[in-house]
Amino acid sequence: MASWLPETLFEIVGQGPAPSKDYYQLLVTRSQVIFRWWKISLRSEYRSTKPGEAKESHEEFLENSHLQVQIALIFGARILDYVFNLCEGKFDFLERLSDNLLLNIISYLDLEDIARLSQTSRRFAQLCMSDELWEKVVQSACDTITPDMRALAKDIGWRQMFFTNKLQLQRQLRKRKQRQGSQINSTF
Repeated sequence: MASWLPETLFEIVGQGPAPSKDYYQLLVTRSQVIFRWWKISLRSEYRSTKPGEAKESHEEFLENSHLQVQIALIFGARILDYVFNLCEGKFDFLERLSDNLLLNIISYLDLEDIARLSQTSRRFAQLCMSDELWEKVVQSACDTITPDMRALAKDIGWRQMFFTNKLQLQRQLRKRKQRQGSQINSTF
């Protein structure tokens, strides 16, 4: 396993399916899968129930169908698949990169690739729609960015600015200057 990976690879907490009020935690470390539970009940027979914990190595987890079923019921099949992949040593290294680094990488992609990437996950959708990304894209596409263009981008967003044609941008910049001029004249 890659030594630069953090000790905790994945963690999720949640409540059991209704009507249960039980609380669960699933923790995947470099070497173990740890499943913890807390029984929450108003019934007197469960009040003295202590929290529980199951610790298994990755190899043991891959063979423990009972624990796998519990995880699927509580957290869903997608989480179970993700934990399987982690236990088998299949890591999603892109998920581990910082947003700033990913934005820098994404800014070099073609527009079609950015559109495709935005459809792969919520995180990539947010990154591909972010103003930080589109500011980088506009800066790479334009020779110079004037203070007026920056102010307009602050108003309408960098993505909108990128996809607005040049004539519309010039018209919006003129209107913005006129509004600023009329505000200055009205203050005197």
